[in-house]
Amino acid sequence: MGDSLEILLTNDDGIDSPGIRALYESLQEIGNVTTVAPATDQSAVGRAMSYEVEVEEHELGYAITGTPTDCIVAGLTELGPYPDIVVSGCNNGANLGAYVLGRSGTVSAAVEAAFFDVPAIAVSLHVPNHLWPYDTTVEEYDVAAKATTYLTEHALDAGVFEQAEYLNVNAPMSSDGPTPMEVTRPSHVYDMDTTNEGGVITLHDRTWEQMGDETLPDAEGTDRHAVFNGKVSVSPLTAPHTTRHHESLDELVTEYRV
Repeated sequence: MGDSLEILLTNDDGIDSPGIRALYESLQEIGNVTTVAPATDQSAVGRAMSYEVEVEEHELGYAITGTPTDCIVAGLTELGPYPDIVVSGCNNGANLGAYVLGRSGTVSAAVEAAFFDVPAIAVSLHVPNHLWPYDTTVEEYDVAAKATTYLTEHALDAGVFEQAEYLNVNAPMSSDGPTPMEVTRPSHVYDMDTTNEGGVITLHDRTWEQMGDETLPDAEGTDRHAVFNGKVSVSPLTAPHTTRHHESLDELVTEYRV
């Protein structure tokens, strides 16, 4: 699609984060980029919606005093040209595994776009456990930006979104050598627990801690396995929850009497 490609760019780390700037600079090479992103960090807000937000012009586009979902709705219905594709990211920190899909603001922006029938790509940067928390630079998103730009430029014409509604992409930090790309599925590994100290419950994400373990429990072909091995993970996903016919539920409902 070349220069005619219209791209709506957002994130959940905030419009001043290095990750969104890295994508903005890279995506400009293949199309017209309209940025509509949160004014402040909105990490892990899922698909929360504010319903009323303020908007201000920013050097990258528009800053919204709200969530990533707010940004998608505002961007698609009010601000800028209607896009061919939405890109959300690049997040500082990976969004890996099925359990994060509903939590991540980055992924939720792509899901919101999918409900508008607009193809979308969510992209996140995997920061190794031993470095976390880590203040990234624009340059460290180089692999993520190149992978995202490649997919954004080619996925529409390739028919990718005739089967998938959005892609969840996770990339390793920039490296000197080539970085392979792998089609993956979200891992179903899940391990969380809590501690209670003085009436304060603290949640511990043991699933994430396992990314620093040489005995990674995730199967080959999963997003976590691919990123753990230095690859760009691309998971093709659908947004609406699917339902299946269950005879046992049919019987239960049929027998209901008030």
